[in-house]
Amino acid sequence: MSSFAESIFMQKLLYILVYPILWLLSKLPMQILYVKSTVLFFLIYHVIGYRKKVVKDNLALVFPEKTQEERNLISKLFFKHLCDIIVETIKAFTISEKEIRERFVFTNTEILDDYYANDRSILLMTGHYGNWEWSGILNKLMPHQGHAVYKTLVNKQLNALVKKTREHFGATLITNKKIVSVLYRKWRKGEKTLTYILSDQTPKMGAFKYHDTFLGIDVPMFTGTEELAKKLDFAVLYLKVEKAKRGYYTATFVPLADNPKEYPDFQITRMFFDALENQIHEKPEYYLWSHKRWKHRDKV
Repeated sequence: MSSFAESIFMQKLLYILVYPILWLLSKLPMQILYVKSTVLFFLIYHVIGYRKKVVKDNLALVFPEKTQEERNLISKLFFKHLCDIIVETIKAFTISEKEIRERFVFTNTEILDDYYANDRSILLMTGHYGNWEWSGILNKLMPHQGHAVYKTLVNKQLNALVKKTREHFGATLITNKKIVSVLYRKWRKGEKTLTYILSDQTPKMGAFKYHDTFLGIDVPMFTGTEELAKKLDFAVLYLKVEKAKRGYYTATFVPLADNPKEYPDFQITRMFFDALENQIHEKPEYYLWSHKRWKHRDKV
């Protein structure tokens, strides 16, 4: 057996072994899963030290005005939240529509009525803040076709697992490489869509057109959402997700640009990052600090 074939075999074997375990875990009540989250936090934070240095370096970079004690507290609270996100993602395999509607509440869905009435498609920008995995319930609340953009994972079995989880409530996942052609084709057919995009990720060096400050640090930024909105005349909204308490979130639609062609280049992208920064400054522990978001800061 070649090394490639062996790798594929091992991936499939891992999927076969892991998926049933995750599925069974997802059937547990949230109270029990949060007990497991607490145990996981102890292992990750106190024993393994998973990405602890990355988190602390990121916090020191963007919050130099805070004391070491303050940053340590944010770090600890972040890891507790991260472990909650892990078990909440597992729960997404089998969570009922009734339960997720109670735990992930959209506060102002009526704001979408005018867009629907005027046959406007929407690009919904959000960041890795709060819980971005449970937002798939949005597909149950609207008449438009729901899409979510994602980056294909190298491990095909893990990629299939992620897709299965995120499509639990009927949304269609489209890779970042195909989203433009898919939305353009539907736009030509007159089909109206709402597309959910995690917009705070790091572009590859040489693959960006714009850079600006994110939490005071100059970094490259994706501008594809803004460019797509202007080309197809899609309205742009920000989804503000807040953690009300453990296991409960609220999500609010915030209009950014109803007529994107009227905005100067990159202004919509800047507006998105301003909205995200405001949330982070308010409660920094709910942002994904384990991501190397500022790794290209010295290269722009």
